[in-house]
Amino acid sequence: MTTLELTPLTGHVAGRVEELSLAALTDTEFEEVHEAFLEHSVLVFPGQHLSVDDHVAFAARWGAFSISPFVQYLPDHPQVLPLQNLGKANAVTENWHYDSSFLPQPPSITILSARQIPTGGDTMWSSQYHAYETLSDGMKRLLGGVRAEFAGTRLAKRVDKGSEVPSSLHPVVRTHPETGRKALFVGHPGDTMRRFEDMTTEESLPLIEYLYEHSTQPDRLYRHRWTEGDVVMWDNRCTMHYAIHDYGEQTRSLHRISISGDTPH
Repeated sequence: MTTLELTPLTGHVAGRVEELSLAALTDTEFEEVHEAFLEHSVLVFPGQHLSVDDHVAFAARWGAFSISPFVQYLPDHPQVLPLQNLGKANAVTENWHYDSSFLPQPPSITILSARQIPTGGDTMWSSQYHAYETLSDGMKRLLGGVRAEFAGTRLAKRVDKGSEVPSSLHPVVRTHPETGRKALFVGHPGDTMRRFEDMTTEESLPLIEYLYEHSTQPDRLYRHRWTEGDVVMWDNRCTMHYAIHDYGEQTRSLHRISISGDTPH
């Protein structure tokens, strides 16, 4: 029996954990958090106000750190990525995506710590378990064994590395290594998810566009309104997310730590 004060936030994804200090987490509490995380895919911990060292220590419980190309980490904490307001034109995360899906081994988990929050700047998550489970049996059969090319186009362009776009082939349906559940694994048509393996872009895009729209229907979403001190972690193996840029020139400061993942299967 869990002793966590956990409230489900939607019918399919996300839970809120109250009265728990991540900076003073016991091993027993961590095991309960781990179990709740696998069940809800997104966990919200309000009022944490973690120091950078506490953030790093909590994240280290989940595995080795994942480092992405094209971004700058804190010099004294090289696993911590500061997320700042770079303006709407440079908001590469204002689309539904998995973090760093272009890597051969995308991150498994992302943990955000909110430091300074504007009015606005919500983040949304979508359960890709539910996206897969609501496909027709025929579509599930069609997608079985299909791989797609995922590319880091948006990040590469932002740092003028458009000729050095990294990419990887991944299954469109992946099996979670801990839960055994299947999740839809897709990305923004054309720039993130380019094409299906052994198919042209023109042949691939109609189905990619359908799957992308299907994956983010309202019945599988959670939208988080940030407050300073929040910590939110999500499972990058079975959820997509979307960071909304509706806060103009206001300051928005969060710290991100990602945990290494395995090769999708």
